[in-house]
Amino acid sequence: MRRVDRRTAVLVVAILASSIGYIDSTALTVALPSIRTHGDAQSQWIIQSYLLPLAALIGLGGALGDRFGRRRMLALGTWIFILASIGCALAPGAAVLIATRFVQGAGAALMIPESLALITAAYEDPAEFGRATGLWASASAATMAAGPLLAGWLTPYSWRLVFCINIPLGAAVLVLAYLRVPESRKAVQRGRLDLLGAAAMTAALSLIVAGLMAMSRSVRPEAVAALLAGLLLLAVFVAVERKAEDPVIPLRLFAIRRFAVANIYTLFFYAALGGVLVFVPFELQRVMHYSSPDAGLALLPAIGIIAFCSPTAGLLSGRFGARPFLILGAAISAAGYALFVLLGTHAAFMTAVLPAMLVLGAGVALAAAPLTAATMSAAGADDLGAASGISNSVSRIGNLVGLAALGIAMAMDGGHALPAPSHHAGFRDAMLCAAALALAAALVAVFLPPARKREASALRRNPGEQAEATV
Repeated sequence: MRRVDRRTAVLVVAILASSIGYIDSTALTVALPSIRTHGDAQSQWIIQSYLLPLAALIGLGGALGDRFGRRRMLALGTWIFILASIGCALAPGAAVLIATRFVQGAGAALMIPESLALITAAYEDPAEFGRATGLWASASAATMAAGPLLAGWLTPYSWRLVFCINIPLGAAVLVLAYLRVPESRKAVQRGRLDLLGAAAMTAALSLIVAGLMAMSRSVRPEAVAALLAGLLLLAVFVAVERKAEDPVIPLRLFAIRRFAVANIYTLFFYAALGGVLVFVPFELQRVMHYSSPDAGLALLPAIGIIAFCSPTAGLLSGRFGARPFLILGAAISAAGYALFVLLGTHAAFMTAVLPAMLVLGAGVALAAAPLTAATMSAAGADDLGAASGISNSVSRIGNLVGLAALGIAMAMDGGHALPAPSHHAGFRDAMLCAAALALAAALVAVFLPPARKREASALRRNPGEQAEATV
């Protein structure tokens, strides 16, 4: 098989694998009102039960790929994801759905980090690597926004069909991965798997998210206690990682300023985006009385801009540097979030929804691909899976924090964790909170140092550091 065929197969598999993971993180935002739940808390957990294991275990997934083979772990994660999707589609009630969503998240934690790591290992030329990551980021960002669109088309028939999207896409990933994608792994293995670190991170995030979700309804002692316990366990996690032989999150990567700044940016940027992609479809349906298909179609302008403009942004950032694109992208996104305050019972699509969607799409398109390239260019060949896992974990943690933060902003104005017709002012506060998070990301990007050549291409120029590859 020719080299170009391998690289093309890697790119297609990576895009498909990450796409189904991203779709599932947002698709239920449109379908959720059709699922019978007992209160907003259960509705939130249907979303969070997927994001929580994804955020907590994705670093371990990247480390497993580095150790045992990135293609192997991607395929294993895809199998788990497909089977869990079938379980979600057949779930008899919300409790079972929450449990199967958790298994889905665990499968995605194996699948998603390997997709980007395989791309980074396959594309040696910096320019081609920039184009490939641009396409990957474009597809990832577009499918994250496309989830509500697809769910809007399927929900009128049954919300269960939303999970059926994953089955043919997952099957395509498995066939291409087994037949066309070469294996790659870390050249030198050391130490034991950091299972203690993974457990500490999972427990810490679970407590933090539970505390924040409880605080979005009311500030009670048990909510504060859960939050503090989570923060304490997070400190324990850092201590464990410092001593681990082969940590699930290599803290030494954060000594690279470019890597650290890019991940702080990721946290703020995806906190805003993830929260808005959940809250806006609810607002469209509950307050503006859109049908589920119309709520999905309302997101189409943003999806189109992200899909078509992200690769170009990735190419241009390789020439002019990522920092101006990250600053401008976050600032424009903040303006888009602020425009969502115009939504309401009597708001029109052309004057309220469309402008916000166009501005938001432009902002995300400018930032998504440059952010991915900036993060991965700072890592060496042996840390591709770990760097991808950290970046994806931080973005999912951002989603979790964003959902909780926007829920708290809404609750402070007398609303609930999710939008309700009688508490529209809370939705507006949540959108302003998202705009503030995006502006914080723009401020962080100011401190992003320029890429050094050894960061951007060391893993491509030094054959001794290339990941092992076998057909």
